[in-house]
Amino acid sequence: MNKLLKTLFLVSMLIMALAITMPTRVESFETNDENDEEPNSVRGTSRFLSQRSSKATLTCDRNPKVCYSIRGSGGPNCCNNKCVDFNTDELNCGKCGKKCGYSKICCEGKCINPKTNEKHCGKCGNKCNSKGSCVYGLCSYA
Repeated sequence: MNKLLKTLFLVSMLIMALAITMPTRVESFETNDENDEEPNSVRGTSRFLSQRSSKATLTCDRNPKVCYSIRGSGGPNCCNNKCVDFNTDELNCGKCGKKCGYSKICCEGKCINPKTNEKHCGKCGNKCNSKGSCVYGLCSYA
């Protein structure tokens, strides 16, 4: 009985895995651009890949102003076809491709260590007063 249950469970998991990865026969007739009349085809892709969002079709490579117009975009700057914020993005801090090192965060476009920085103690914008210092990300007044 125990062996039968294990076999039944294994077969059901295999069927579910096949159902998830099975290609669909859906075509999308959205266009990439106003001048582009050729439809995007998603034939032969997984059903999860065929679900397209409006954010995915609007990239900033051709129109950088799209970063300002999309609500909830990554930021106002365009970097490698993605909307980012140069002031806070740790992979694009201050400019495209500038990565902050280990234990550093991006504040106002600069990579800083929040454990020791008096202007950004623990997080961006958390300034210790003139009598305090930043120790392990906390303002210390001793």
